Amino acid sequence: MTDAQPAEAPGRQNDIRLHPVTAADLALLARLHNTWPATGSAFEWFGFTDPARTQRQWAQDGLLSADSGRLMVLRGEESVGFVSWRSTPFGPLNRGWNIGIGLAPEVQGMGIGTRAQRLLVEYLFDHTEVHRIDAQTNILNIAEQRALEKAGFVREGILRGAQFRSGTYHDMVSYSILRSDLPN
Repeated sequence: MTDAQPAEAPGRQNDIRLHPVTAADLALLARLHNTWPATGSAFEWFGFTDPARTQRQWAQDGLLSADSGRLMVLRGEESVGFVSWRSTPFGPLNRGWNIGIGLAPEVQGMGIGTRAQRLLVEYLFDHTEVHRIDAQTNILNIAEQRALEKAGFVREGILRGAQFRSGTYHDMVSYSILRSDLPN
């Protein structure tokens, strides 16, 4: 996996790596998913969920299956968030991945999300046969739009009224990256 990457001084983007979820990471996942009000971003709160669901899924498959997965984002040796992916169909013969990210509020704005999403793209293209990875974010989430663009994603368009959150529907911006977009 991506653990073998060389580390530089703590806090640098090269010190970011991805790692499978461990039992010690479950508390951070619970905090990021189930703290109200939201953990620091107006774009992350979708209401309370079953607090033990992630633990049950982790006990079952380590949060890594054929159709979805979640990896922790580490800065040095500290878990600071997660990246995730799920299968999206594109007709009867093809599928792609849709990715997401959640970072602890105290590390947002440091370039960690850009690096983590790029590492996830590289991981998925190295270990699965998909040709397309996409991501969507709220139209007002400029920081995530910049992170996706810096990670190599191309803005495709607006999904009008696609996400219900906080009592209203919100427009989303759609991004993608293709296997052929990466240098050989």
